[in-house]
Amino acid sequence: MSVPGLGVPAGKSARPRRPSEDRFVLGMPLALLGGYIAIVFCMTGDGIEQAFLSKYLVNLGFTAGDAALVFTVYGATAALSSWLSGVLADVFSPRRVMLLGVAWWLLFHVLFLWLGLTHPNLPLTLVFYGIRGFAYPMFFYGFFVWVVQKSRPHELASAIGWTWSMFTIGYGIVGSYLPSFTIPWIGYMGTLWMSMAWVVAGGLLIYFYTGGVTAAPNAAILRGETSKFEEIGKCVTLIFHNRNIALALVTRIICNLSLFGFPVIMPLYYTSARIGFSVPEWLRIWGTFFLVQPVTNVLWGLIGDRIGWMRQMRWVGFVGCGTASLLFYWIPTHYPHNTLAATVAALLFAFTITSFVPMGAIFPMMEPEHKGAAVSVQNLGGGLANLGGPLLAALILPFWGIAGVVVVYGVLYYFAAILTLFIHVDQPKHMSAASLSMH
Repeated sequence: MSVPGLGVPAGKSARPRRPSEDRFVLGMPLALLGGYIAIVFCMTGDGIEQAFLSKYLVNLGFTAGDAALVFTVYGATAALSSWLSGVLADVFSPRRVMLLGVAWWLLFHVLFLWLGLTHPNLPLTLVFYGIRGFAYPMFFYGFFVWVVQKSRPHELASAIGWTWSMFTIGYGIVGSYLPSFTIPWIGYMGTLWMSMAWVVAGGLLIYFYTGGVTAAPNAAILRGETSKFEEIGKCVTLIFHNRNIALALVTRIICNLSLFGFPVIMPLYYTSARIGFSVPEWLRIWGTFFLVQPVTNVLWGLIGDRIGWMRQMRWVGFVGCGTASLLFYWIPTHYPHNTLAATVAALLFAFTITSFVPMGAIFPMMEPEHKGAAVSVQNLGGGLANLGGPLLAALILPFWGIAGVVVVYGVLYYFAAILTLFIHVDQPKHMSAASLSMH
């Protein structure tokens, strides 16, 4: 027996909520403000190398195929960690999982730089960079679960929009612009070592500024309906028992293919003799892609909460992003070394890909009794996109080149737009507990 609305067994008193835990700004739960800021720092450290590592690996003597393989292995480990991090955060608390992720990242980043790159060694690079891939989903997706727990259902996409905005500020904006200035100053390796300071700062913020924030305990475990290990297993069984979850997983994988695939192929293409940009110029173009996203992430969260999550993702997301991905290749091809044209392509890509913000809201709404497991399935899709983007590049590059990779991404986006017609989500109306059909 439980206390209605709280999921707390009778006879046990719930911990009083602090006043700040009930305050929201445009959907953001202010109790988690310290965590939001920590994500900026952690994702800056994790993202510093994303737009230049493939180029640096080639400079060290690796082939373009080797570079794609490094990203693919990293994507595979990140996918596995993403799958588990949501439900682990739900069962063992988001804060613990986040702090474990920070410690894990720091340890294996040192080993990656020291043993993998100082004296270039492909097997050790694959091992330690790959193992480091387990870390970032712990602190990012662990926090994602916390946001789901603390948010009001009718504003969930808005709260998630803020989460992705913090991710974008760190991983995209600072992570792209900063190395464009530090590489000429301290070099590639110095920039990679510097990234540790950002992750340390994020870890300190998590440790000192989130300790007093309560985490919602898993209701099914509290009621004695399932054990911790059974709840962890839900992140697997939901895919087979819930048709909407399974279809949404496929669309979740596709929605970020180009986001994770482009850092592998576009540094090589934009800095090629054909296009003519330098590495710092490319980094600033890629940084511009992220520059508008803190605004568009929040904007699309607010819009999606009002016009419909699936409708927005179908038309602006899959149809729009499929087209923008093609243009990100086509525009500089026809206007080489033209910063304005490349910037327009980057902005179109940014505007459309951020409309996928509600993707993180639909999964817990489809399984409200097992939100952590549902978020884990969503995270699995994100991790598989992290794997699939570079993997498709590695498989297609030898046969069809960069153009072929981009065309495949575009076709998959259009396919996902059709797939959304078969997914049903009951979305809470704004300021109401009523639900509406997305079709």
